[in-house]
Amino acid sequence: MKGETSWVSHFLNDIGRDIQDFDSFPELSDEDNKEVMVVSLDLILPDDLLERILAYLPIASIFRAGCVCKRWHEIVSSRRFLWNFSRVLSQKPWYFMFTSSDEPIGYAYDPILRKWYSIELPCIETSNWFIASSCGLVSFMDNDCRSELYVCNPITKHCRRLEEPPGLKFSDYSALAISVNRISHNYIVSVVKSKQVPGNFFQWDLSIHVYDSETMAWVTPLTEVLTGWRGGDESVICDGVLYFLTYSTGGGSPENRHGLIAYNLASRSSHGLLVRSSIPVPCSLTCGRLMNLKDKLVMVGGIGKHDRPDIIEGIGIWILNGKEWQEIARMPHKFFQGFGEFDDVFASSGTDELIYIQSYGAPALLAFDMNQKQWKWSQKCPVTKRFPLQLFTGFCFEPRLETVP
Repeated sequence: MKGETSWVSHFLNDIGRDIQDFDSFPELSDEDNKEVMVVSLDLILPDDLLERILAYLPIASIFRAGCVCKRWHEIVSSRRFLWNFSRVLSQKPWYFMFTSSDEPIGYAYDPILRKWYSIELPCIETSNWFIASSCGLVSFMDNDCRSELYVCNPITKHCRRLEEPPGLKFSDYSALAISVNRISHNYIVSVVKSKQVPGNFFQWDLSIHVYDSETMAWVTPLTEVLTGWRGGDESVICDGVLYFLTYSTGGGSPENRHGLIAYNLASRSSHGLLVRSSIPVPCSLTCGRLMNLKDKLVMVGGIGKHDRPDIIEGIGIWILNGKEWQEIARMPHKFFQGFGEFDDVFASSGTDELIYIQSYGAPALLAFDMNQKQWKWSQKCPVTKRFPLQLFTGFCFEPRLETVP
């Protein structure tokens, strides 16, 4: 491909916890390769200071740094470097965009260098699998029998398969979430399952299943029958609380078609019946996307028209304070129009201070910076729409080197 360069493979040997080899990430750029003058710092900086400097580089630049010389390669492959890297503030999240509905292939976008990279995801077989991410780890669960569940680091390719979640073998809806402790790197994975009670559309069996990497075991802390509501496929864990969206099955008013359930994973309590603890959404939504931004619950939602609530007229961003929603931003109309044809349901995910929004019908990607309150298009993805019904989706993840499942 024109303008494509390759990163030389790097290997992290003997750094403990069986971190695997790095693959080369082909970089996709519109610019031709240019010679770069490299100033050697070998005679100036001691190892410990050089390690700290390199640890502040973006992930892509760290890979390149290992190509400079043997000394730099040994530094970025050392345990001490990973320790320094783990103390650096979070890298801005990347966004992986699937470019096929049959195969898990696509490109990852780096917002710091504003470049797309061709990478291969481990474990996942198709793009319609359930996906959740936290602190460098990504969890995948198959969308058929929902018995295959993996946790992996998409940068190092280290992957672990978890035991099959307990509970209903076949559920109508499932919601996947993962939360990683940034200090210990232990993690929990949750699956919320929802299945219609036979012969009764208004009643749904709902169960919560939680996996703990410390005990390496699943528990089922809650099972309940919901009346007039069902679970869906949207959930997230924030500060020890599992949040998931519920959907009305009773044909109520448009403003009450969605609800939010909060379940405390530490106390294993929802403060009574789940529906009684439901938090109403801020307005009539065509869809909602939940995400954890610095342990705060953020929701991106499609705003329905007043007279036709199933038709999207804009996109809003809200943050949950207690049980009240605070609107942070609404997508300006010029960006909304920039997607072209925008479906009522869309892809959106985020972490740290960055939110990504993508239409299923096009490879355009829009980012919103929560700190700067700024909307910005990504660099154009190196893929084009080949046929009218081609769908695009994706997810964001934090690129980390030291986090392993």
